[in-house]
Amino acid sequence: MITTVRIGLIAVFVALGLFFTFVSATGVIRLPDVFSRAHTASQADTLGAGFALAAVALTIGWGPTAVKTVLLLFFIFVTNPTAAHAIARAAYEEGVEPWTTGDERR
Repeated sequence: MITTVRIGLIAVFVALGLFFTFVSATGVIRLPDVFSRAHTASQADTLGAGFALAAVALTIGWGPTAVKTVLLLFFIFVTNPTAAHAIARAAYEEGVEPWTTGDERR
């Protein structure tokens, strides 16, 4: 019973990780400017990696490797949004104009 629930959770986490990673990749390709691309890359990619690493931690079980996986998950949750913020701030300071509704550039 427990193994069935565990395998089900692993499958759900892997599916969610793949979904959010796909959404992030699609957003980076389709969105028009650096600000919206940084937004989708930081949020959706962090969720995708988080769910994938949670599935890995559940697959491994309790042990030193699972602790390292959880620490890696924490590291990704901290660094991805920070990097996206740094990229968006650098673009803003360089004078990159944000995309608006009337813009035709893509």
